[in-house]
Amino acid sequence: MSDPLVLIPARLAATRLPRKPLADIAGEAMIVHVWRRAVEAGIGPVVVATDTDEIARAVEAVGGLAVMTRADHPSGSDRLAEALEIVDPEGRHDVVVNVQGDLPTIDPAIIGASVLPLADRTVDIVTLCAPITDPHEADNPNVVKLVGHAVGPGRLRALYFTRSRAPWGDGPLWHHIGLYAYRRTALSRFVALPPGELEVREKLEQLRALEAGMRIDAVIVDDLPLGVDTPADLERARALLQGRRLN
Repeated sequence: MSDPLVLIPARLAATRLPRKPLADIAGEAMIVHVWRRAVEAGIGPVVVATDTDEIARAVEAVGGLAVMTRADHPSGSDRLAEALEIVDPEGRHDVVVNVQGDLPTIDPAIIGASVLPLADRTVDIVTLCAPITDPHEADNPNVVKLVGHAVGPGRLRALYFTRSRAPWGDGPLWHHIGLYAYRRTALSRFVALPPGELEVREKLEQLRALEAGMRIDAVIVDDLPLGVDTPADLERARALLQGRRLN
């Protein structure tokens, strides 16, 4: 594999937390914190893909790279595919890592871990998961569960993703973390597919890949990054990152 390219899709439109990529956290915009975590992972170039000049300027002001993409993309993966062709039209990078722009506290190590299973040529896409320890999360439809079986130490092959509690019976439940490492060819195939039947029903885009017979493996991690979706999440992120700076 060539060095992976890390892309961070970011747009201002958000119903629960308007303008959240630019929300101030410990003196910097949230998108800048995510960019810093991705750079700290040290796996390849990092570029923010956005449709908003303000976001691009915030990233560029700290020395980062940003590219402008169309505003009408239906999903982050479509924005990812456009950005990839802008940044690397020659196809030098054969792996692209999609880091969500609302994960300011993400551990850089788990970004790096996401590319390792792609050494297995049968794997198309890699994602992350963590064990569910809060019993309330098991039945929370906002917590997406990964159903899979072990294929190696700390690694699962994904069989399904669902908002329901699954699988049945004794054993661990896995909280899906929405970070993806794609083979470039897999990303191209994925965005060309029509929405899948189960994808539409569960409202989970990754099911489109499974329905099409693509293989998704998941790396098990201990750290569940805080996704910032609400004002309360934002306050938690501020406390966490301010605490790190004081230490």
